Formats: sequence, structure tokens, C-alpha cells
Amino acid sequence: MKITLLSGRIFEVDADLGFDMKVVHSNRSRRLTLRIDKKDRIAVLTIPKYCSRKKAVSFVESHQDWVLDNLRKIPEFRKFQNNEEISLFGKTYQIVHTDIRGNTRLDRKNKILYISGSEEFLHRRVKDFIKKLAHQEFEKRSKDVAEKIGKTVHNVCIKDTKSRWASCSTLNNINYSWRLALAPEYVIRYIVAHEVSHLKHQDHSAYFWALVEYLEKDANKGKEWLTENGHSLYMYK
Repeated sequence: MKITLLSGRIFEVDADLGFDMKVVHSNRSRRLTLRIDKKDRIAVLTIPKYCSRKKAVSFVESHQDWVLDNLRKIPEFRKFQNNEEISLFGKTYQIVHTDIRGNTRLDRKNKILYISGSEEFLHRRVKDFIKKLAHQEFEKRSKDVAEKIGKTVHNVCIKDTKSRWASCSTLNNINYSWRLALAPEYVIRYIVAHEVSHLKHQDHSAYFWALVEYLEKDANKGKEWLTENGHSLYMYK
């Protein structure tokens, strides 16, 4: 197989590894490292400046079982399905497809998310609904929490990001990943408290973390959940 480096160069590997790989060629790295990118479900090899192809290939082959074992533990990418149960802002709803046009709605009383239109587009329509709901929820929550510390949120956007769950700009604009809507309620509260705290502290100082914990008592619990289980939110593309 061939492994393509981010620089565009190619490493020829005369072995059937059984998995794809992303390779980063780093001038700052002192040794070969191998990790698993759980969001993209792919192995990532970092190669230092002075490293032969033979050594790199041998290193990967020696860790082949480790890579395969860890890849198997990651949930497969999937699509939202009819009759599937999902979590939306801490509450469980069943996705129910309906032939009634324009009937996409959230029945909070009966815990049902009705999705209308052709069933072949159900996955996209569920995503679109979640993004719309996420914007409403995160905007309200962010403004309510910001009010507690005398700050104002100017704008809230919902994005499809992989590098970070949320971000706050110096202009008091906050971005959230739509996938956070699928996380447990205490995780969502932690993320909102985290970003709102950046309205006052544009860093991660002790003062910042003290404010986060003041705004959300389960902040540490939410942070730990994202570290351990955050990748599971990426099973939906």
C-alpha cells in the first residue's frame, strides 16, 4: 500500500497493514509516534526529520495489532435511522418518519422527533433539524449564563467542526459544534459555561477555570466525559 504524507510525498509500504494511515512529517519531532484519530477513524504516524523509510515501515508493522485493536473499538460511521432513539439536549427521542409533508417537528410530550419528506433523505433532514434546534438552545443558554456575569453574547453560530467543540471570539461571538446537541445535559452545560467564561477571560488561567466551576458545578464531570467519550459524537457524519 501507499501512505501519503501531508507534504504530498509518498511512502511505499510493501505490506498489507489492513488499515489506512495519515502521515505527518515533522521537523520538530524527535521520534516516531503513532496515534489513533478517533474522529476520522484513522491511524496517524508522525515521522521525525531524520528517519529512513525502512525504519518508519518497521515501526508501523510492529504496532499493527495495536492499531487494528484500537480501530475496532471506535464506533462505525452511521446515519440517523427511522425508529432510532437519540439524545437531544439530555433527553431521549425516537426518530419517526412521516409521509405528511412539512410535518418535521419535535413532540416533547411523547418524546418523538417526526421527520417528513422522502425517507432516503431522513439522515440529512435529522441533521438539519438538530442544527436548527442547537442554534435555538445554545443561543438561549449562552445569553442566560452570560447575564449572570454581566456579559453579552453578540452572536451564536452552529458549525460542523472537528478541531474543537466550541469557540469564543474577542467580539463576543460563540460557535458550537452541532454534535454537542447529542451529548449528555451536564456536558452541554459545561461547554456553555466554558465559552461564556471566555467573555471575561480570554485564556485558561486559574481565574477562568474558577469562573467555569462557579457557573457549572458539574464542569469537571463534563470535561472528563468529552475527553473519554467525545469521539462517539462523531459517529454521525
